[in-house]
Amino acid sequence: MEPRIKNPAETLDATQPIGQLYGAVYSGGVPKATLDLVHLRASQINACGPCVDSGARGARKSGESEERLFAVAAWRETSYFTDAERAALALAEAATRLADRSDPVPDAVWDEAAAHYDEKGLASLVLMIGLTNFFNRLNVTTKQIAGAWG
Repeated sequence: MEPRIKNPAETLDATQPIGQLYGAVYSGGVPKATLDLVHLRASQINACGPCVDSGARGARKSGESEERLFAVAAWRETSYFTDAERAALALAEAATRLADRSDPVPDAVWDEAAAHYDEKGLASLVLMIGLTNFFNRLNVTTKQIAGAWG
């Protein structure tokens, strides 16, 4: 396997401003573990091998359990996740699958997330979901290789 081109963010020297966006995400008060789960779930939906790989590895390094990582794809069917994490995962799924329904992010999904996170937390989640989808699209389009980043 070979990527079509080098990662576009690296080619255009965009990694520093993207890093600043991630800094903003992590300043919103949402636990890193929750943000890691959101990243992993959106990446699974988008079939982004590099992001699933790096996301799972990063979460493990941060202390996430294998059971929870294995269960992210079926989070509704397990007891491993808190209500707040479930709300974040539901928001991640809805905001990632925008074309799947006429009301892509239903009020019920948003309201459940808002019951667990304040405005800064919601902003953090939305920005993480957006950044994850951004990278998923870069990586899938250019056929970046899972595991190639260390």
